[in-house]
Amino acid sequence: MTIPRDQQAEIALIRAIPPGMVTLEELAAHHDVPDGLELPSWSLLLPIDRQVPENAAEWRTCLSAPEEWWDMILQLRQAGCVVEFSDDFPQEPEYLSPDNWYGALESAENGWFDLALGVEVENESFNLLPILRQLIQREDFPLTPEEDEEAGASWVVHLPDNRRLVLPLAKLRAWLAPLMDWLHDSEAPTSALRVPLTSIDQLAPLADHERWVGREDAVALAQRLRELPDKLPAPDGFQGELRDYQARGLAWLRFLSELSTGGILADDMGLGKTIQILAHVLDERSRGELRGPVMVVAPTSLVGNWCAEAARFAPTLSVLALQGAKASRREQIDTVVANVDLVITTYPLLVRDIEHLCEQHFGIVVLDEAQAIKNAASQTARTVRRLNADRMIAMTGTPLENHLGELWAQLDVAAPGALGSQQWFGRHFRTPIEKHADDAVSQRLSRRISPLILRRTKQQVLNELPDKTETQRDVTLTGAQRELYESLRLTQHQRVKEAIETRGLAASGIVMLDALLKLRQVCCDPRLVKHQSAATVQCSAKLEALRELLPSLVEDGRRILIFSQFTEMLELIGGALEREGISHLTLTGQTPGAVRTERVAQFQRGEVPVFLISLKAGGTGLNLTTADTVIHYDPWWNPAVEAQATGRAHRMGQTNPVFVYKLVCAGTVEERILELQSRKADLAASVLEGGSGRQEEGPLFDEEDLALLFAPV
Repeated sequence: MTIPRDQQAEIALIRAIPPGMVTLEELAAHHDVPDGLELPSWSLLLPIDRQVPENAAEWRTCLSAPEEWWDMILQLRQAGCVVEFSDDFPQEPEYLSPDNWYGALESAENGWFDLALGVEVENESFNLLPILRQLIQREDFPLTPEEDEEAGASWVVHLPDNRRLVLPLAKLRAWLAPLMDWLHDSEAPTSALRVPLTSIDQLAPLADHERWVGREDAVALAQRLRELPDKLPAPDGFQGELRDYQARGLAWLRFLSELSTGGILADDMGLGKTIQILAHVLDERSRGELRGPVMVVAPTSLVGNWCAEAARFAPTLSVLALQGAKASRREQIDTVVANVDLVITTYPLLVRDIEHLCEQHFGIVVLDEAQAIKNAASQTARTVRRLNADRMIAMTGTPLENHLGELWAQLDVAAPGALGSQQWFGRHFRTPIEKHADDAVSQRLSRRISPLILRRTKQQVLNELPDKTETQRDVTLTGAQRELYESLRLTQHQRVKEAIETRGLAASGIVMLDALLKLRQVCCDPRLVKHQSAATVQCSAKLEALRELLPSLVEDGRRILIFSQFTEMLELIGGALEREGISHLTLTGQTPGAVRTERVAQFQRGEVPVFLISLKAGGTGLNLTTADTVIHYDPWWNPAVEAQATGRAHRMGQTNPVFVYKLVCAGTVEERILELQSRKADLAASVLEGGSGRQEEGPLFDEEDLALLFAPV
């Protein structure tokens, strides 16, 4: 009988053989086979770039690879090819297909659940999680369907005992898609995958057609989350109206409550984070969801503001501000705390009272200005973690100022485990994003944190705020002040270079900052510089520029805030204002709390036109909405700090346009600081807002930066 050959089918089969391979037979035909070594009657394929065996041991290594053929044999059989084997060919693997796919969802604490995935084959269970983790690491695994892929295509997974598990590609992809980020980012291969409850809505469809333990609870939770409104009305007991974005913030806080987790309310300064928290407390109380009082931990300067805002917007809440002597506070903690709605304390007092406070149970702990715990190793951060609370909510307008470690520290308190351990987070996120500008990792981090962080910038709600106009006013150094700047620039640059040569760049940070400080002081006023060469220089171009600017602003009825990092500079400005006959108030970190409150009230009542404020003292906790002009006397490294200061005036409650002036000495270190500010802004935007841009961290300055900062005028 004659059987005609189907050459086209043969060519298709040949093309199915992986490229770049050579048979063992062909190899033996062109190279000497060691004496006494018998080749099998079947052929093996080897990569053509594999080194030619030189001895019997290496040839035997080649002979140990028949299992590499089985995946191809399976493909050939699926293509309709009959494959025959010689008697000495190794035993064919056992091919298994899943009888059932299953999953299990088990609730864990702090807004998490454990997800187990597997298949059953002939009454034996196989954990799919290790398999899925391996697949996403393989370059040859098709994560998306290929154009020429046939329906019913499968993927073969090797199992022990010469078995193969055949899994449908389409099914694998369906399970991988919602778990991709968590499989990438899970800390260790375990029998279950810890996934946040915020992703339950994505996972619920997977359970629709499978036998999932806990499926009903998962679907019910997903449905409940879907039914949450985009915004909530003001709850019973709330006095006043919620702006549209604040009503959306209240709905997000309810979302966290439904998930039994905390998060970070990261709205820009001045957008009413305190109001949203007070509304949330009233909402939780009316729904019967609070199991204990709410405690607010805030900077000392904000205690009065919290008491005033609670009395204004939530007068039905009973409020206790922990203050007074140590014995008095302890008595309040032991006898009063459990019976009030809102307890307010400060970060310093929390550290002192923690042994008593940790014995109390709180429904919610609110961390105002949560950047106070941005250093996870600090005493304050460690103390906060000791509190016994159902949930913690962090409030900050600057969740990320300098590097991603600050974001980890705050979110790990509010939602423990959301970003893994500090070391793991550093390897998987900080290094790729900050060192290598990996945009894919940045986007993955944005997706991971997005349910747990709510951030709205003023630009996003600008229609509800008056206009803000920013102007940079360049000041030119002349005469003796310019000569002093150039002289110090040369000597300090040399000093920095010598420090770097001796200690290295990383260990020279203090010397760098001190050298740059002197140059910044010269720009502000030579009298700030504690150096013999500055003693005879009396002129300050910037102070003169301020003196020229202020009188016309005051005459126009403007209400003015002037910020500087240097308290001594504020004294010099104050002296100049007195000589000009312009009344003013001053606020620094040394101003006592009661005096601070009274001076703020004086300014708000319109008793004085100018308020001199140190950048540190005025960065948080001030509502100065009667001000319509902000002057930054000297620029600072981090734009977020300047933005906080501006936010004292440009915030909700402001009814007038706000004008912001930045006084900058042209061609000096001040101008170069503005060029470097974009680093921090880009990093924050990339992660918090899902944008992209230049991301880097490491030392504050590299050698290229230093050359820029110490460049001549």
